Amino acid sequence: MKLYAGCDLHSTNNYWGIVDETGKPIFARKLPLDSPKILKMLEPFKPDLAGIAVESTYNWYWLVDLLMDEGYPVHLANPVAMKKYSGLKYTDDKHDAFWLAEMLRLGILPQGYIYPKEERPTRDLCRKRLQFVRMRTTHILSLQSMISRNTGQRIPAEKLKSLPQETITEAVGAHEDLMLSAALNKVSIDNLTRHIKIIEQALIKKIKIKHEYKNLMTIPGIGPILTLTIMLETGPISRFKEVGNYASYCRKVDSKWKTNNKNKGKGNKRNGNKYLAWAFSEAAEHARRVHQKAKIFFDRKMSRTNRMIAHGALAHKLARAAYYIMRDHVPYESNKMFS
Repeated sequence: MKLYAGCDLHSTNNYWGIVDETGKPIFARKLPLDSPKILKMLEPFKPDLAGIAVESTYNWYWLVDLLMDEGYPVHLANPVAMKKYSGLKYTDDKHDAFWLAEMLRLGILPQGYIYPKEERPTRDLCRKRLQFVRMRTTHILSLQSMISRNTGQRIPAEKLKSLPQETITEAVGAHEDLMLSAALNKVSIDNLTRHIKIIEQALIKKIKIKHEYKNLMTIPGIGPILTLTIMLETGPISRFKEVGNYASYCRKVDSKWKTNNKNKGKGNKRNGNKYLAWAFSEAAEHARRVHQKAKIFFDRKMSRTNRMIAHGALAHKLARAAYYIMRDHVPYESNKMFS
């Protein structure tokens, strides 16, 4: 008899529910986050387990790796796409675990991609770079605002990064508190810039761009680091059936519900990969500066709407172009993108 297991995973414990091939619950137990205890609990059911559904929470790595290393067929459940019967009056961890097992049994479990264990640390290092870039941007904006408020000057970000600390502190005026604030901002910017460069050097040295992703660098605004980011976050492009699926995964598609031309609410705008969303936003910002057709497209859109919508439209175009480039192993063609 086939068995199906569901694991409702939390930060301090995990709840297990197992059903048979008819959907009848046969086992339920709450366990601590302890590998030996989990494996001991599953051992009697192992010969009959057709699959285990593990909820994709922030801490799923260790459990999925543990189960896969032991030969269990594991499915990563996508909690964002899962739906429950709206008439339920009561639900808890036990119900959630059995619901995971039941969806797996019925073949309706929304599944996430289990990223290869060997490549996850490199992807996480790439994400650390993004964290530092965002932190640096926060300090740059703070410093720009301080200088603008007190002197009326506007110093571009790239110039701000290259100026020595003494010049920055003098630019905000003679008050010692302003000078101290500016100095701390500048020190943070310089330190983060060094850390970003260390990560970039490590990434380029450690991982090679795979053949099917090399043509991404032919897209305006995308260089080696963004190519690595897109490659590591996308995984096999074959897991996206259509270009719209990929654009949606990159968070470059509006989430609106309409009927009879009337707005009926919005979906989850955060459903997708935030790192790909950032990568294509960065690419759009660079592309409009260095590529004439991208600039024309951006300016035309901005004249009709606003800057944010124009930026989003250009990022959406780049994401769609990247999909076809990765899928078909072809270089970027400007005429097709801006026809």
